[in-house]
Amino acid sequence: MEAKFVRLDEIANRFGYKNLTPSVDLHEVKIYHRNINRPAFQLTGFYDYFDNQRVQVVGQAEHEYIIRLDPKVAKERLEKLFSYSFPAAIIARGIQTEPYVIETAAKHGIPILSTEKTTALVITEFMKWMNEQLAETVSLHGVLANVYGEGLLITGPSGIGKSEAAIALIKRGHRLVADDLVDVSKISEDMIIGKSPALTKNFVELRGLGVVDVMSLFGVESIMEYSPIDMIISLEEWDGTNDYDRLGLKEEYEEILGLKIVKHTIPIRPGRNLAVIIETAAVNNRQKKMGYNAAQELCERVTQEIHKHRQERNNKESK
Repeated sequence: MEAKFVRLDEIANRFGYKNLTPSVDLHEVKIYHRNINRPAFQLTGFYDYFDNQRVQVVGQAEHEYIIRLDPKVAKERLEKLFSYSFPAAIIARGIQTEPYVIETAAKHGIPILSTEKTTALVITEFMKWMNEQLAETVSLHGVLANVYGEGLLITGPSGIGKSEAAIALIKRGHRLVADDLVDVSKISEDMIIGKSPALTKNFVELRGLGVVDVMSLFGVESIMEYSPIDMIISLEEWDGTNDYDRLGLKEEYEEILGLKIVKHTIPIRPGRNLAVIIETAAVNNRQKKMGYNAAQELCERVTQEIHKHRQERNNKESK
């Protein structure tokens, strides 16, 4: 299976880059690497550790170095650089490059793109977007909503009420990311994000009612393009024989793309306000991130109270 890639014409269209080498078909150029490189050392002749799989970015420093060289030396340096067949070069700051640069690139079949953006901005936005596009991805069954800034993946068997819970949360001012199917991507070592497949974006299926367009019904503020996944809410039918967690001292986790995500199992039965429970879970999760754990606080109070009564009893016995 071929590794994930992004075609260069997609990148050029996404960021508004101008193609200075029209003889090179950008659609045929595949970018496999999410990182980017500035070829400063290479222009001096140092090619150890040069990763020619990366897109190269030329800023003011590289440009000034080249134009101050003897023209013959400059052409030799560029000839060697382009001989390494890297995917593409981006010239930042709207720098007007010398014609021989374009000619050398075209000869080697390497496209050169141009932008008015600063070098730092080119690098930042390129790496951020490419990191999302090339991230490891998996599709999960469930609903993803953003509640008080926490991304909640609501899972459970078909018909348990996930979509109904999502609508209730939207009515309470929270935002929907995806219903039924969630595309989850790992964008860093400690973060995964979820978004909706294009086919079902903004739609929610309600049994007995059918498919509804959330954005049309509740406005653009009711939806969200993507969200980190901070917690999993697993819904299940109430079972009186189960010993459900009543304190929350022990955290339950579920692994997604190698990351452990906090998971809470919520039993469903008539009369329980599911939207309020989910809101409370979101706020409680934020509190824990900020260093406050209500279950631990209660446990410490009980321990202190027991210790206090024990001391009082010992004092009475010693008199």
